[in-house]
Amino acid sequence: MYIIISRKKFPEEKNMQSVNEIYDSAKRRHPAIEELINVFKYKDLFIQLIRRDLVSRYKRSILGVAWTLLNPLGTMLVMTIVFSRVFGGVQFYPVYVLSGLLVWNFFSQTTQHSMDSLLWGSTLLKKIYLPRSAFILSSIGTGVVNFILSLIPLFIIMLILKSPISLSLIMIPVFILCLAFFSLGVGLFLSAYSIYFPDISDMYIIVLRAWMYLSPVIIPEDTLSGFLNGFVLKLNPLYYIIKTFRLIIYEGKFPSPKLFLATFAISLIMFVIGWIVFTKRADEFAYHI
Repeated sequence: MYIIISRKKFPEEKNMQSVNEIYDSAKRRHPAIEELINVFKYKDLFIQLIRRDLVSRYKRSILGVAWTLLNPLGTMLVMTIVFSRVFGGVQFYPVYVLSGLLVWNFFSQTTQHSMDSLLWGSTLLKKIYLPRSAFILSSIGTGVVNFILSLIPLFIIMLILKSPISLSLIMIPVFILCLAFFSLGVGLFLSAYSIYFPDISDMYIIVLRAWMYLSPVIIPEDTLSGFLNGFVLKLNPLYYIIKTFRLIIYEGKFPSPKLFLATFAISLIMFVIGWIVFTKRADEFAYHI
């Protein structure tokens, strides 16, 4: 379909010819590419949304940003007291638990918030144009900031327990990028369908509970590997992501090329799937929100 848009000439444009702009909907870019271009165009909006999320989260909190540091420490303390006797053979168990919890908290919180943030921005989506993915991207961006802050108590615990700190820590930025892309892909995928089926948000909470105990967050990998001959672990994408982070932080080793490629491939594939599914349905969101 062709749409001809005529623009009236102003007095100062006497020597200029009138311009007819032609929009051909058949020549529209692929929605995935178009959304990506618009994300870069609206990068200032993306930054402001992250700022809004951080301010609104800590504005009414007595502890403020300190809660980001104390929350994983408190959870780690409870888990250590409860499970230390069961899994007492794991060396530096508090570091083991906390490293897994940081990854899990990032994934669970950002994916849940992605669905909520799209509904929060429904008013804006109905009034003005802006990239639909901006709200999900801001959720991931906020999660990255919180994750970096949460590394502080992890390093403190490592120093107190005299857990080895090695050169492998330089891999942390690359790991955060993989974790962010994987979480973004899942968040986009879930958000694309939660608009049509709001019950997905409630069902996802139940799935997360089961997913956590099927991942080596609290339970050691050796224990889980004995369940169905490790079949559950091999099919769990978070297993590879958590294992990569544990090697970097807990064991002080660089991940093997095979493990790193698996983590990178899982993150990239999930992002591509989520991005395509989300952008394909993005034009319909304003009618269903």
